[in-house]
Amino acid sequence: VQLQASGGGSVQAGGSLRLSCAVSARTFSRYAVAWFRQAPGNEREFVAAINWSGGNTYYQDSVKGRFTISRDNAKNTVYLEMNDLKPEDTAVYYCAARIYDLYEYWGQGTLVTVSS
Repeated sequence: VQLQASGGGSVQAGGSLRLSCAVSARTFSRYAVAWFRQAPGNEREFVAAINWSGGNTYYQDSVKGRFTISRDNAKNTVYLEMNDLKPEDTAVYYCAARIYDLYEYWGQGTLVTVSS
């Protein structure tokens, strides 16, 4: 299983970005997928997750109402729509996939920079 994150960039505060995570897996629809992020000097933290069907989503409190995670199983892709971005959202964003309890497959990360 391979994951490829893309869509990062530089925006001003209040702006928007959409991240994509393309997953190469024969049975993509079996995988739950999540986004994590890591800011300089900080530990990696959970941002959002979506279950195999897309029927259940989960968010870190600080992004609720601003970020939306979704998936297109026909395209083997998970998206993270990020609106009203804040400087504290600046980080490298990673997508990860799992079937069971642990996220065992990780992408390479995409950098998001939000300037004030």
